[in-house]
Amino acid sequence: MNIAFACDPLSGFNLKKDSTYAMMREASARGHVLHTFQHADLLIRDGRVLAQAAQIMLTGDAGTWYRVEQRAQRALSEFDVVVERTDPPFDMEYVYATHLLELAETQGARLVNRPAAIRNHNEKLAITGFPQYTAPTLVSSDAAHLRAFHAEHRDIILKPLDGM
Repeated sequence: MNIAFACDPLSGFNLKKDSTYAMMREASARGHVLHTFQHADLLIRDGRVLAQAAQIMLTGDAGTWYRVEQRAQRALSEFDVVVERTDPPFDMEYVYATHLLELAETQGARLVNRPAAIRNHNEKLAITGFPQYTAPTLVSSDAAHLRAFHAEHRDIILKPLDGM
């Protein structure tokens, strides 16, 4: 299978913990051909969603863990599957990319991580549907609320809704 990964720049991957790398490694071990592109590589030409994608080969060397075999502009529908793995920030470029990926779905692209689901279901807010399983939680942009929550709990984790 030809698998395209929409992901962050490969040069920034932390191979010890990056789950996208783990997926790539397993797909490669199973004989699949890997391609990568970033959101900025997406375009619409003559109504078709395309990406300037790089076919890569994993080398097994931690220092230079991949090699670009070739770059080509391809319709997303030409890949057997497209896997959306781009990390936040959940900014407008990210939102626009989900719109292009959603259009690609209507053109026959098979996407893992449905674009509308990614756009409409914020991963940081998802836990609010399961309060019985979570630690005390506050979602606020008000500094006074955040300080009061910290004063009450002392040991807290702060996460932006649009970042990582």
